[in-house]
Amino acid sequence: MTETGQIIVGIFFLVLVYIFTRRVHGWRMKRALDFILKDLEKKGAVDHASAVRLPYATSMFFRMGTRDYRPKALEYLVSSNMVGMTGDSRYYLKEKGSQMAEAG
Repeated sequence: MTETGQIIVGIFFLVLVYIFTRRVHGWRMKRALDFILKDLEKKGAVDHASAVRLPYATSMFFRMGTRDYRPKALEYLVSSNMVGMTGDSRYYLKEKGSQMAEAG
């Protein structure tokens, strides 16, 4: 194979690796979002009064192991108005609370 062909193949594989890592990152972020929503629902945090503290709400500097996507996912849920946050850093589902208030 010529040198030009090797460079093209190398660039092609770099692009594939980049696309693969972005897919994995998106998949893990989606799993973290689903985990948080299910966790809040399981704990019954559906309004301001029933808000709960989440141990994974803040990231730790010296955490060993793989990356924890839950703090960023929680930040995204709060900014997209799906999850509410009280003044004392407790969290609750905004959608569930409003749906239950309409039904009741």
